[in-house]
Amino acid sequence: MKIAIGADHAGFKYKEELISFLEDQQYEVFDYGTDSEESTDYPDYAHQVAVSVDEANFDFGILLCGSANGVAMAANKHHHIRAAICWNKEITSLARLHNNANIICLPAKYITIDEAKEMLLLFLTTQFEAGRHARRVGKIAIC
Repeated sequence: MKIAIGADHAGFKYKEELISFLEDQQYEVFDYGTDSEESTDYPDYAHQVAVSVDEANFDFGILLCGSANGVAMAANKHHHIRAAICWNKEITSLARLHNNANIICLPAKYITIDEAKEMLLLFLTTQFEAGRHARRVGKIAIC
């Protein structure tokens, strides 16, 4: 499975740890940056990850910033992107089961790295239920 990841300065440390964690789990990960804790603009990374997932170059995306709000807002501007802010296991599971989310947005300032890892694996291994949810997900994007 191919995964795109990006973060601003607030998510940099978690991004680095998650890349190593995912590679240990045999996932193929492409890092869109940032490359330090120096202040940067989250849309720059959110858009790169969203485009790569939208164009089907990657199966899923991961975005991190302090609250996850900024990266989610930016990513969700892209037509086929369903970026979900995830802060616990139940929300993470529902993002995949009911919303077929394809980008997980993690709030680095509000969760631990262990919680991030746990939610990330849950996100990557949970299948979309489809059924009645497919109809609803089909109504999300505006042409």
